[in-house]
Amino acid sequence: MNRIGVITSGGDAPGMNAGIRGVVRAALGRGVSVSGFFHGYQGILDNEIVELDSAAVGGVITRGGTILRTARCKPFMLPEGRAKAIDNLKSHGVEGLVVIGGDGSLTGARKLWEEFGFPVVGVPGSIDNDISGTDMSVGFDTAVNAALEAIDRVRDTAYSHERVFVIEVMGRHNGFIALEAGLAGGAEAVIIPEVPYSLLEICDGMRAMHERGKRSSIIIVAEGAARAADIKDFISRNTGFEARYLVLGHMQRGGSPTAFDRVLGVRLGAYAANRLISGFHGEMVGVDGTKLVAHPLSYVLSTERTVDPEKLLLVEVMAK
Repeated sequence: MNRIGVITSGGDAPGMNAGIRGVVRAALGRGVSVSGFFHGYQGILDNEIVELDSAAVGGVITRGGTILRTARCKPFMLPEGRAKAIDNLKSHGVEGLVVIGGDGSLTGARKLWEEFGFPVVGVPGSIDNDISGTDMSVGFDTAVNAALEAIDRVRDTAYSHERVFVIEVMGRHNGFIALEAGLAGGAEAVIIPEVPYSLLEICDGMRAMHERGKRSSIIIVAEGAARAADIKDFISRNTGFEARYLVLGHMQRGGSPTAFDRVLGVRLGAYAANRLISGFHGEMVGVDGTKLVAHPLSYVLSTERTVDPEKLLLVEVMAK
């Protein structure tokens, strides 16, 4: 290969810039040029292309978001849109593509590979950490730490005023952020979409803790499980405890990536570029423990990643 492309697509995640940096400098080290496309697949369709040399990715490792920006692309969901994308890539001399993003972005990469035989390698970039084939996705660690910082700050106020705080974190379809941040933050309860829950049982547990002398509590809820405001109202009505709620929202997406996400982004970006150039296509790179791995996109996108039930049980044990 003489030239490869790179895009970031779907929701942004801290560490994506580190991934771009890894792709560019690994490719350049092998004598392969790199083209970046702004706004993901939409940028390929609109020919929003930029040459990425070593200087272009200098200093980006500390920045959150993505220097290539990102966007949803409805035209790419249609066969004719994907055909146009292939034509545009080839017209720019791009012989392979690294796609950094989540399930939707990787699905697009899979279609380019399966429908047109165009060489692609995916990098898991998502704060949700719900992508199979890797222990961690780029951005998850930063999102958890952003949520944890808020939990720690709210804990001080909850203790001082003897209140219950319900904190809503991101996670429309899964509870990875809620569970990890809740366990690290010492939450008294964690509510996630994957596991049925009883607010009455949670209230009973809070009353029992109150009888033991505990005067404040933190409850973490993933946005896909329930609304923090509704849970706050239920707790106030059924316990008489003073309760407040906080929705963290998109603040979990931004900010400078943690050291873990910077290193993960660089490692996976470089590994993806090297795999692509070496002739390994139609796959996604990831980590298994500390080891770099690669799996076919067909496997990654047909396998569901689930939360560890033992962690949820540990939250309950630690709250007693």
